[in-house]
Amino acid sequence: MGEPNSLKAKWLRHREMFMAVLGGVLLVVAFLSESWGNPALTAVIYILTYAVGGYYKAKEGVLDLVQDRSLNVEILMIIAALGAASIGYWHEGAILIFIFSVSGALETHAHQKSERDLSKLIQLAPDEANKLNGDGTITSVSLDDLKIGDRVLVKDGERIPVDGVVMSGQTAVDESTITGESLPVDKFEADEVYNGTINGFSSIVVEVTKENKDSLFQKMIRLVEEAKENRPPSQQLIEKIEGPYVITVLAIAFLMLTLPLLFGLNFEETFYRAMVLLVVASPCAVVASIMPTLLSAISTGARKGVLMKGGTYLEQLSKMKAVAFDKTGTITKGEPVVTDFVVLDEFDDRDVLQQVVAIENQSSHPIAEAIVKYGHFKGVTSENGVESTEGLTGHGVRAVVDGQIWHIGNEQLMAEVMSGGKLAKGLIKKKEALQHEGKTVMFIARDEKVIGVMAVKDEIRPEAKALIHSLNERGIKTIMITGDHEQTARKISEEAGINEWISQCLPERKVDEVENLRSEYGSVAMVGDGVNDAPAMAKADIGIAMGSGTDVAIETSDMVLMNSELKNISLSFNLSTRLNRIVKQNLVFSISVILVLIVANFSQNLTLPLGVIAHEGSTILVILNGLRMLKE
Repeated sequence: MGEPNSLKAKWLRHREMFMAVLGGVLLVVAFLSESWGNPALTAVIYILTYAVGGYYKAKEGVLDLVQDRSLNVEILMIIAALGAASIGYWHEGAILIFIFSVSGALETHAHQKSERDLSKLIQLAPDEANKLNGDGTITSVSLDDLKIGDRVLVKDGERIPVDGVVMSGQTAVDESTITGESLPVDKFEADEVYNGTINGFSSIVVEVTKENKDSLFQKMIRLVEEAKENRPPSQQLIEKIEGPYVITVLAIAFLMLTLPLLFGLNFEETFYRAMVLLVVASPCAVVASIMPTLLSAISTGARKGVLMKGGTYLEQLSKMKAVAFDKTGTITKGEPVVTDFVVLDEFDDRDVLQQVVAIENQSSHPIAEAIVKYGHFKGVTSENGVESTEGLTGHGVRAVVDGQIWHIGNEQLMAEVMSGGKLAKGLIKKKEALQHEGKTVMFIARDEKVIGVMAVKDEIRPEAKALIHSLNERGIKTIMITGDHEQTARKISEEAGINEWISQCLPERKVDEVENLRSEYGSVAMVGDGVNDAPAMAKADIGIAMGSGTDVAIETSDMVLMNSELKNISLSFNLSTRLNRIVKQNLVFSISVILVLIVANFSQNLTLPLGVIAHEGSTILVILNGLRMLKE
């Protein structure tokens, strides 16, 4: 059953090229038949040549004319070929049809080739899962029927059908469909796994954490589909002027046909020149200058784990004058470690740490997890009588433990807690020393007194410095926006090589700062990974999300780094720069060819076959030039 389907798929993919080649064979036969002395047979073969070779392009042109009521380059070619045949230039018209059909088939092939890497994602999505029932039985169910909390069995070699966590078993998972990295990733209990990735050497049980429609893989597919449909402004402009341009060329050709009536010129010669004009003035190469190139660039990005929600963003990326970065999880690894824990002498540090760990154990924030991990390392348990907790966005947390009110957070929160009081001198000195080391400082308050300070350090990503250096080399300003204290922000920025930094930024202020950067620099990209980054990313000209970030950040962004590697931002800038360069090359070349051919036609130095070869040859060249984007 597989072989017929494979043959059918190949036929559907290559049928346009097959018809074009068959038209070329008939063209050769038609040339030979002219020497056989049978005009009727020659005419029939030429008609077959026109019909077979020109079928797809004629169909495309007529459908656009009938359904969309728009004129395009296909209509010009049809009229030119039929016009040439009407005055006895059958072979010129046949050559036109053949070369035009070949260039059209190559353009279709270019689109298919560049889309293939993107479309493969959809084919990789599993349809069903082996659901584990409460009685131990296994049922094959549709992914849409799975709910959060359900458990599925994934056998070795199978594609993992859900986003979830490993409940039992251990394995290695090929995550190349998500991250672009070919090396398998070891997975143990409590590790996350993703829909569409391949389980390695042993069976595992996975608990569903997201419904199918919300899985990372399904989001990737939606991004791909959006990217394929989205057309950049340059392509939209060309499509907008294509119709009026074709009408103008037809009008000029019609005026040329009236010249013999007005001035007694040779009708056949004038008609011939009008047909040549229809060919050489056709904007085939101009129309093909952008989309094959753009799709090739998007395809290359997708292979490397960079998904764009549309060609517009890739086209505009290299025009950004500044790039703003969130700190935690973007410039840094997002895996903070507690480095210092100090309390006032009159308090027992172990007792205070136990209360802090109990409070932070209620949160899933990375810093909270780091504090809990530090407490466990010190032998402190998190079991305690926490009565209530309240997250204070951008400031910290408030909790009630055994009737006492505790606050853990930044200096601004402490100023409110102390109601005008001052920090102990020892804590002030410790705070300044820690901030000078580039650490994030948090204070601990019980009731209305600040009793301790602790610090966490989040290491800079190894690739962050290389990225910042490459952006600075391009003349792009780099800015870090963080909620950290001024000294910490300065230390991290200097270490990473960032030009500017904006410290003590609450989430709502990030939006204002991005707006200020847009006013100052004109165009700004924002890179982030958290819920608090999403509004700022939406405000920026281009939002770039880390694939390991929150769903909100990914949904809000215009580009997603699926493997969360900052080096792919450099790759994206390089793709954007090459894309714009190749598009400009194509446009300048194709327009220049049209102008030269028009001048040659009116100076009586251009035959229809040469016009066809030069014009359609330029179309083929711009398509092949665009396909260079498939290479990194």
